[in-house]
Amino acid sequence: MGLFSIIKEGLSKTRQAILGEIKGIIGSGKVTDEMLEQLEEHLIQADVGVEAAFALTDALREHALGKSLTHNEIMQILRDEAARLLTDPPAFTLQGKPHVILIIGVNGAGKTTTIGKLAHRFKNEGKKVMVAAGDTFRAAAIEQLETWAQRSGAEFVRHQENSDPAAVAYDACEAAKARGCDVVLIDTAGRLHNKDHLMEELRKVVRVMRKHDAAYPHDIWLVIDGNTGQNTINQTKVFHKSFPLSGLVVTKLDGTARGGSVLSIASQLKIPIRWIGMGEKVDQLVPFSKTEYIDGLFANALD
Repeated sequence: MGLFSIIKEGLSKTRQAILGEIKGIIGSGKVTDEMLEQLEEHLIQADVGVEAAFALTDALREHALGKSLTHNEIMQILRDEAARLLTDPPAFTLQGKPHVILIIGVNGAGKTTTIGKLAHRFKNEGKKVMVAAGDTFRAAAIEQLETWAQRSGAEFVRHQENSDPAAVAYDACEAAKARGCDVVLIDTAGRLHNKDHLMEELRKVVRVMRKHDAAYPHDIWLVIDGNTGQNTINQTKVFHKSFPLSGLVVTKLDGTARGGSVLSIASQLKIPIRWIGMGEKVDQLVPFSKTEYIDGLFANALD
């Protein structure tokens, strides 16, 4: 499938949750305050987020209140405002050889699978990739990541279970330099953002890597589960206070009706959304594109 087809299909549940009832709410005739209140409530229930819901309904209030607009005209106003809330991430460029990317997030967000898919994508772009099993607390995570590395043809670094994650990261950076790797992807154990000792362990990983190079890691990407919707906002803010997050990866959007939370995440956090996960297949982790996301979200909305 092409990029748009993957995103359109992946957002089908979200699209239905957000747009399914809008036609009934907006009905026909003049746009009224009562209609806008109903729409606002619906958007919040659909997990678009309070701020994003206010922005969408305020746009309608500004351009349509008291007017008799067609369904298409109303949907176009909503579409334009949704697009305004989003921005494309800056272009991704390698900043060193190797370019080191640390992948962090809470338990179950999909970090290990994300790394496997990223390794596959970078290899297909002709880059030499190294994957490091920094989640040393789950033997299954190490084995899972090793399988992904074998599938993609990536180099792989691991230590024994329960070993020091910082040591894994250090050795991976050293090995990547020796083997001429272009990209290093470092997995980490899932951790709750409100557990100080776990966050301190991540800070140690970063400190130890910087013994190699003060620029390491070049990127810290936080993986967040699209199913958690608005709950990701505060979680991400805490991570961002501890680490300068350079990007977000929003996973599992294909299995949720909460994909509208991307609007809120993007508008509130001002952290680039780098990738979105739209399915289990290796090619269904796709680069985030404002245009493709909006097209997928509003697909078939205009008659």
